[in-house]
Amino acid sequence: MNVLVFASRKGGSGKSTLTAHLGAHIAKQSRPTLLIDADPQGSISLWHSLREAEQPVLKRATRGLEDAVKQAKRSGFEWVLVDTPPVKSAVVADAVRLATFVVIPTRPSMFDLDAVRETIALCRQLRRPYAVVINGAPAKRNDAEAGVVADARRQLAEMDAPVWSGQLTSRADYALSLAAGEGAREFDRESFATAEVAKLWGALDRSVRAINAAHQKARTQRVAA
Repeated sequence: MNVLVFASRKGGSGKSTLTAHLGAHIAKQSRPTLLIDADPQGSISLWHSLREAEQPVLKRATRGLEDAVKQAKRSGFEWVLVDTPPVKSAVVADAVRLATFVVIPTRPSMFDLDAVRETIALCRQLRRPYAVVINGAPAKRNDAEAGVVADARRQLAEMDAPVWSGQLTSRADYALSLAAGEGAREFDRESFATAEVAKLWGALDRSVRAINAAHQKARTQRVAA
């Protein structure tokens, strides 16, 4: 079972947005998927209450996160996506500790980028693989990133932080689909938003596969020794 955790100390960075859109995208591929809403604000729970589709499944767990993840594994879920609160708390540390991979969304602004440092430090402290995802970015022009996005990448490079090569652009489709209880792919399969979510999902899936392969190789080598 794979656990994706969405974490950032900055409110409004896009944790719930990414959790919802990716969760709906994965579930459409017939992969058993569970969303865990660990944020007392309950944004994912609100979105899920608007849905007509049964998948992905939702569980509230503002405490007892480890038990919730163990139960998900017993229940046969292939993917668990955890939305965390924008605070420094035990539940965020627990989520990161349980993660196969941590996604750190950030908008390309000074305040957001500064807040990213704390989450990066937590991932490094707990030795969990992670990547920063630039969200709410200005649209590209002639396939070139906006200056503010390029500046954000430079600042993240100075932090030695791995950063997804793509971006989630500030698009109305993201908000409109959430308001309808849908993911971007369900709302408009041919939209630019859907293409961006699909690209992000592809990158995350490849990263998790590589992590799992490395763990399996390490286990095999230990047995052989």
